[in-house]
Amino acid sequence: MKKFAYEARDQASNKIVKATLQADSENAAARLLVEQGFTPLKIKEESADKNFFERISGRITVKDKVVFTRQLATLIGAGLPLAQSLHTVLEQTQNKQLQSIIQEITASVEGGKSLSDSFSKHPAVFDSVFIALVSAGEISGTLDEALQRVAFQQEKDAATASKIKSALTYPIIVLVVIMGVMAFMLFTVVPQVEKLYHDLKKQLPMITQVMVNIANFLAQYWWLTLIIVGLAVYFSIQYLKTDAGIRLKDSFKLNVPLFGGMFRKLYMGRFARTGQTLLSTGVSMLDMLKITGSSMNNTILEKSIIRAAEKVKGGKALSVALQPEEYILPLVPQMIKIGEQSGRIDEMMGKVAQVYEEELDEEIRNISTAIEPILMVVLAVVAGGMVGAILLPIYGLVNGINV
Repeated sequence: MKKFAYEARDQASNKIVKATLQADSENAAARLLVEQGFTPLKIKEESADKNFFERISGRITVKDKVVFTRQLATLIGAGLPLAQSLHTVLEQTQNKQLQSIIQEITASVEGGKSLSDSFSKHPAVFDSVFIALVSAGEISGTLDEALQRVAFQQEKDAATASKIKSALTYPIIVLVVIMGVMAFMLFTVVPQVEKLYHDLKKQLPMITQVMVNIANFLAQYWWLTLIIVGLAVYFSIQYLKTDAGIRLKDSFKLNVPLFGGMFRKLYMGRFARTGQTLLSTGVSMLDMLKITGSSMNNTILEKSIIRAAEKVKGGKALSVALQPEEYILPLVPQMIKIGEQSGRIDEMMGKVAQVYEEELDEEIRNISTAIEPILMVVLAVVAGGMVGAILLPIYGLVNGINV
């Protein structure tokens, strides 16, 4: 599909509309505009090539989507027609790429499509949860409430992801420092020690000789090292895109020491929060399970939820279906069972989400506190080991001269 910028006259209002759409060709784009009630005036294919700065500046952030969703919900709740609400939000939107998408959505809605169908044409921006909630809101006549729930869901997901990234930032910085210390020692201090031993016609200790050999190899064959590292990174990335690689990555997240419990609580909170939002909007149980499974961003948990959905389809209660799944934490089926008995599954899932979100916050703080001294010890051992490997031979030389 190609992207076309167009200028067309709205046959209903006689207004000139400028926006973009996707089609296979220029003729296909013209036919699509005519079907939507527009008279094409100008159609031009947009170049897909953008430089780095254009891609960065045009990136649609979670904040952009939350602001757009809340503004649209407020306008619809105030009684404005949907098309007018979209036009008003478009005027207030600063992000150029989001502006373009809103223009396409507006044109689609004015052409007779539902809002959820119009959103579904942009899956890279609006995920399955977003579209399902909007669709349910349209059916139930509570579109403004559904959009508010979408915005709340997006904010929760963004806040949780931000906390996870913050917890992982410090270890990455320390590892970079460790690598920097090692590189400094290898390329500046070690050659001086080697030169000293060579001048005195002494044999280097084994550990120092190993460091010298590593430094010499990296200095002489740096290009080969870069090629090997580059190929290793490239093939690793390609492997992680395969089904086997995705399963390995997802399994690693759930079982990695120290962080595994944190990821499990993250996924359980996401499952419960998404499920609660969907059920409270009127989405059916089976559709809720299908959508939450795809929104997990973890194939192992997605398969667990799909297996549970099949059991629910066969007549079992959701709590019973989830209980035997390995990575579904026990509190989830327990609370859902209470919800099944009271007829308030969505409310119980909301409480589960709150519990895991609070536990996740506490665990992130604990990990951040615990990991600092561990990394300091690692840094001290690495740097101290290298310094010892350099200074001990020098002390040996000094003692030999004194003797």
